[in-house]
Amino acid sequence: MRDVSIEEAVPEAVTADLWLGGRLRLYQPPRGDHRAGTDAVLLSRIVRPPPGAVVIDVGAATGAVGLAVATYEAAAKVILVERDLDLVALAARNIDGNGLDGRVGVTAADILSVESRRAAGLSSNVADLVLTNPPFFESRRHRPSPIPGRASAHTFSGGDLEAWIKACLDLLKPGGTLGLVHRADALPDCLAALQRRFGGIVARPVQARIERPAIRVLVTGIKGSRAPFTLAPPLILQEADGAMTPEANALHRGLPWPP
Repeated sequence: MRDVSIEEAVPEAVTADLWLGGRLRLYQPPRGDHRAGTDAVLLSRIVRPPPGAVVIDVGAATGAVGLAVATYEAAAKVILVERDLDLVALAARNIDGNGLDGRVGVTAADILSVESRRAAGLSSNVADLVLTNPPFFESRRHRPSPIPGRASAHTFSGGDLEAWIKACLDLLKPGGTLGLVHRADALPDCLAALQRRFGGIVARPVQARIERPAIRVLVTGIKGSRAPFTLAPPLILQEADGAMTPEANALHRGLPWPP
């Protein structure tokens, strides 16, 4: 029995949101800081893990993606990896508060450091599926946000996208799958980093509206595969009146990817 409830233990600035149609209760930093949203929803459904899979959520923040996968897939074992200790604490609260402590764990590690990964118990070739929302910018090409949480989530403090993907590759078993979400204009960089490491690559553009350019791209690849590249049909998020499309609405309510 706890001496203090989860709600009482969370700082006042932290908010608890009902997520995926109420299937998850997610403690997150205050608005204005980096918070889970549509990117996390789409990443959690990007690929269905095989039964009993080990799934690693790299750069997990408060754990939204990995917790969603654990909610969808009752047999999956999920590991959340995050370097920010405040976010690690929130992820631990989210695991406990959603009754997932038996199947989901969180570890503090700098994914770009082999030494940090090994010290955290993250071995090579351990995951069937790695899901990640990498930082979108490199510090030399981008002015970081003045809000520390957003700056940490959106900008590499060291390394780059290729180093991040190589770290994810290290965690994957041969034949394992990587799934990531990134800015649409970063697709060439994503494909360059995946080249000769992954095959069977599938890229799906995500558009706010059908007449607008893509704003995100969802990418999957299979470690060691030589299968060809596929450009999948786009996912459209909004109707002309601004309402969510049926497909986007279903995903936000925690339903499977539309057929």
